[in-house]
Amino acid sequence: MKGQPHKPAPRAARAHELRIIGGQWKRTRLAVADRPGLRPTPDRVRETLFNWLASLAGAGGGALPGWRCLDVFAGTGALGFEAASRGAAEVLLCEQDAALVAQMKAVREKLHAEAVRIERGDGAARLEASAPGHWDVVFLDPPFDQAALYARCLAAAARALRPGGVVYLEAAREWTAAELAPLGLVPLRHLRAGAVHAHLLHAAEGG
Repeated sequence: MKGQPHKPAPRAARAHELRIIGGQWKRTRLAVADRPGLRPTPDRVRETLFNWLASLAGAGGGALPGWRCLDVFAGTGALGFEAASRGAAEVLLCEQDAALVAQMKAVREKLHAEAVRIERGDGAARLEASAPGHWDVVFLDPPFDQAALYARCLAAAARALRPGGVVYLEAAREWTAAELAPLGLVPLRHLRAGAVHAHLLHAAEGG
């Protein structure tokens, strides 16, 4: 009697996987926690973002030497670890979810990422408490359904940027120059990738 063809067992759902695109940890793949509502920045968008940032840094090779970076809603930590890989001197990752914080700490230990600090708590409040002119880049990726966070965080980020610093914003729609102006910000770059609108913003002159 002919045996029945073997049916492979269903594969368990895979955790999100973080791929570092450039710098000292280039091509490193790291598993990160799979959590409801988590929306990691896609590799393609992250690659474009760091090309934008590297062009501002002017250091060549995609490096961000000495940069100070704050990720207000860190989630997987993909943006912060990418920045550290490219030479950022200070990276602060803020996240409220305990499981995500634990996963980021494990990644930090695996990479020996000494420039990276991870804080569990309210990232928006931490941003508002930042010293004026401290950060080279502030990463903002609030939950899409918490609209009130956007204006609050954008205004705080504009105050916290050093001269020449930038804000990276992910949102469900494009933010216009007219909306950003009262918050002290001006658009530099924009792209759409599926449901995500990615923006690079800088502080308005005299802001």
